[in-house]
Amino acid sequence: MRFEDLLLEIGGRFQILILAVLCLLRINLPMHFLLHNFLAAIPSHHCAIPHQEAFVNLTMEEVLLISIPRKPDGTFSSCEMFSQPQFHLLLNSSLQPENKSIIQHCQHGWVYDHSQFTSTISTQWDLVCEQRGLNQATATFFFIGVTMGAMVFGYLSDRFGRKTMLQLSLVCSVVFGMLSAASVSYTMLAITRTLTGVALSGISLIVVPLGMEWVDVQHRTFTGILTSIFWSVGNMLLALAAYLVREWHWLLVAVTGPCLLSIVCLWWVPESARWLIAKGKVKQAHRHLLRCARINGRKDFDVSPETLTRMATDKNMGGSYSYISLFRTPVLRKISLCSGVVWFGVAFSYYGMSMNLTGFGLNIYLSQFVFGIIEIPAKMVMYVLVNRVGRRQSQAWTLILTGLCIGANIVIPKPFTSLRSAVAIMAKGFSEAAFTTVYLYTSELYPTILRQNGMGYTSFMARLGGALAPLVFLLDEAWRSLPEVTYCGVAVCSGAVAFLLPETLNVRLPEGIEDIEKPQVKVPPEASAPEGVPLQALLK
Repeated sequence: MRFEDLLLEIGGRFQILILAVLCLLRINLPMHFLLHNFLAAIPSHHCAIPHQEAFVNLTMEEVLLISIPRKPDGTFSSCEMFSQPQFHLLLNSSLQPENKSIIQHCQHGWVYDHSQFTSTISTQWDLVCEQRGLNQATATFFFIGVTMGAMVFGYLSDRFGRKTMLQLSLVCSVVFGMLSAASVSYTMLAITRTLTGVALSGISLIVVPLGMEWVDVQHRTFTGILTSIFWSVGNMLLALAAYLVREWHWLLVAVTGPCLLSIVCLWWVPESARWLIAKGKVKQAHRHLLRCARINGRKDFDVSPETLTRMATDKNMGGSYSYISLFRTPVLRKISLCSGVVWFGVAFSYYGMSMNLTGFGLNIYLSQFVFGIIEIPAKMVMYVLVNRVGRRQSQAWTLILTGLCIGANIVIPKPFTSLRSAVAIMAKGFSEAAFTTVYLYTSELYPTILRQNGMGYTSFMARLGGALAPLVFLLDEAWRSLPEVTYCGVAVCSGAVAFLLPETLNVRLPEGIEDIEKPQVKVPPEASAPEGVPLQALLK
């Protein structure tokens, strides 16, 4: 008997309750991962004008006219000022300064428009103009933390268990999130946001595989899509929280608070029985399986601990494994190399679009909310596609189409705002579809004994992409379209690499490395629940 057979026999409402709690945990992630859009938002600003009280007879527009040079589009410069007031511009505002040397960088700080944001870290520490790189770096620091956390939690959750590391991740997220809110300097914020990224990486890494390991082969798609939908819910809640809380300190408190509720709810979720069996902890696994059978009303469940022991012994899964194990055998090596490239491309293009809300034709709060909403239909479509055309085709084409949509917006003229917005929405939908698929796909590619190591490694590659994505915006100083060209090229290339991965549709979750290296065996339709049947159907 295989573990898949056990789950098929005793599945039911117990799995529904586990998924409900894990979905609650999933909501926490986008509220921090995309927080940079509001935490570091740069409002309209101009150089502070000294001795402004001397111009009491002038309107504010006239004061700006004689003090701040105009850009080619007619708007006032954000980063430059005149060294001396140019009163002649009051007579003819279209005149250009004859001597460019009178234009200088801001000398007395900046004045910000507080109509949209009470305060952000940009206004707190003047992270604009020459300091714009530090502003973008806050997102990079966070994703560097997530990258480091992926390696740490991937290894530790395979060694010490999924639930234990998930609890540690949540506690650390609360601690470092609150310390970030209390930051009194940019350095303190950069350090605490990096550590928050490390902590949140555990949630990102463990939630999906833990849910997968408690469901049978035919309901893995439902599980992956369901948990992914709650990322979009968190996306929309972030827009609501940012709209209601305009001060960055309290916004950090607002998005960290839900982690406390998650800690309370997580105590009910059991450790992964798959992992316990793989590690030879048969008695604990048997206890959790009995609890599952009891809650699901399967009174005839009579699998003995000895049967579970044979499962672990047959696969010889109790050994020690590390990230090096991902590259020791030929098929596993190919999977690891290709999936790493795919994850990098998925995250790089996704965060490249998610952190650029200004070109949507809507205000930043509505843009964030719309970006969250349009992800849900994309996930629904993927629920059908991954079961019809397979994981590999879905993964490859969603990435390629993401890149093509980004590329299309490079050539569409700026005045065609409606068309550009429609293409941007399509790109965001394809990008989210790619992200939804990659979590499900990767969880099925790696064997149980290496699944968290595999997820840790691929998450490392994804967070590397996420860390680089905000910095690419700075390339617009060399060529305005260079960031979009970069996002487009990476998405298309990584999509092409996805064709090299094996298909996992209707294939049993591999338990040991030998399951990966030998030819895959698909599950016949009569061996399990009908394909695509929701998990709720098992309650009947």
